[in-house]
Amino acid sequence: MKVDIQIDPRFAGKVDEGRLRRVITKALESEGRSEGELTILITGDEQVQELNRRYRGVDAPTDVLSFGVVSDEEGFVTPPEASAYLGDIVVSYPRALEQAREYGHSVEEEMDLLVVHGLLHLLGYDHETEEERRAMWARQENILKMGGEIGF
Repeated sequence: MKVDIQIDPRFAGKVDEGRLRRVITKALESEGRSEGELTILITGDEQVQELNRRYRGVDAPTDVLSFGVVSDEEGFVTPPEASAYLGDIVVSYPRALEQAREYGHSVEEEMDLLVVHGLLHLLGYDHETEEERRAMWARQENILKMGGEIGF
């Protein structure tokens, strides 16, 4: 498993990279995945809003965005020895901090939730319908509970 974590310098020292790696590893294991690569970008509301506007047509900040890899592009060849690239997860640190305060838990716990949520999107989960939302939230809760038991 290869996880590239990029942190905006404004938030350097506020994000526990090791914890995020453990969260991603546990989440992937719980989904039966032992290999793959992804990137996590921790940034501010401005950049998240720009990405949200550009790729989703929503001109507003949000807490987490996921950008999966389109695998059916013509002419795109992946070397056989390469791990599957799952995609990118973009998290707004200011939004995570605000939501942590709102929900009464630590910013680390909120970051765990947002990264798991983003990863589940990369793995095909969605919450467009109530049934999908229930299934996705149940997976999130299960993964986060396991992490709490082992101590991310």
